[in-house]
Amino acid sequence: MSKPEPHQKTTAPVFELRCGGLHLTIQRVPGWLVAALATAAGSGIAAWLTAR
Repeated sequence: MSKPEPHQKTTAPVFELRCGGLHLTIQRVPGWLVAALATAAGSGIAAWLTAR
């Protein structure tokens, strides 16, 4: 009799893109990427507001 394999806990992907033969899946978003995007967005908004 074979041993049953333990259940692996799978999480749903944060982002999934399927376009033709391309399949892109992101399991988790790194904190440094969130910080970089927030900094870039904040700088862009500040530049836009001060240029008015």
